[in-house]
Amino acid sequence: MTSLLEVEELRVELATRSGVVHAVDGVSFHVAEGETLGIVGESGCGKTMTALALQRMLPRPGGRIAGGAIRLGAEDLMAKSEAEMRAIRGRDIAMILQDPMSSLNPVMSIGAQVAEPIRAHQRPARNVLHEAVLRMLDAVRIPSPAARAGDYPHQLSGGMRQRVVGAIALSCRPRLLIADEPTTALDVTIQAQYLALLKDLQRDTGVAMILITHDFGIVAKMCDRVAVMYAGRIVETADVRTLFARPAHPYTRALLEALPSMEHRSERLKVIDGQPPDLRAPPAGCRFAPRCAVATSACHTTDPPAVALGPGHVAHCLLAGNA
Repeated sequence: MTSLLEVEELRVELATRSGVVHAVDGVSFHVAEGETLGIVGESGCGKTMTALALQRMLPRPGGRIAGGAIRLGAEDLMAKSEAEMRAIRGRDIAMILQDPMSSLNPVMSIGAQVAEPIRAHQRPARNVLHEAVLRMLDAVRIPSPAARAGDYPHQLSGGMRQRVVGAIALSCRPRLLIADEPTTALDVTIQAQYLALLKDLQRDTGVAMILITHDFGIVAKMCDRVAVMYAGRIVETADVRTLFARPAHPYTRALLEALPSMEHRSERLKVIDGQPPDLRAPPAGCRFAPRCAVATSACHTTDPPAVALGPGHVAHCLLAGNA
């Protein structure tokens, strides 16, 4: 498959009163056209900051991209001006945020919010714009789109609001869709429907997707490949089948072992002892070493190299070749 997005050694820093947080520290990955890459890891590991950096939408004034390269097709996004990035956001890269109530404007109608990116990027005639809005609402399976277009966010259920957010993100047929915990606010039944909808829309449009989640069930259902993040770094990348069958990094194994099992019942779920490191002063060596059950003395002092374990399977661990 042709590579759509290339990210190399991306570093993001957040200036705070107590010091500089190295939120993303040397992250590299790629996404192919039509592919879904899952990014998983604990809260605070840098997943959302990575997604925001891809669009150059870091929090201001403290956030900044401190280094690295981001290429979308033949375009170097790091070389773009802010005006050029505004043209790219929504048209080429779009994002679904995890809380639709915070990403939808409560005083604008649903139709007006879906129309906004279409108007900004395509400038169609009014009647064409109206038809495009109804077509997008219908595409995300909003019932009676003509009537719902005049509703406001508070008049819709959580599942319907999240569909509207999806309609806004997909309204200009972007090449890359970033979905940040898109099912967090949904119950299990609606979650399954929404994930199926995203899959259908991806099949129909060919959009590539980055799916940020904590849920390995969603990863298994939705993703082609997975990148596991810990403390601002990607520690393992593999296709989904390989990751579940042969996880190589101790952190990946610990995450999978913490999942409840229908086959092996136990009184207590397994937990990962300890806490992630303070990213204002990251420790030397492997950042997972203080919590790792198999860490050696070298793990605490030596930066783990990337170890290739098979086609597309890479783990950053001194012990990965012996796992």
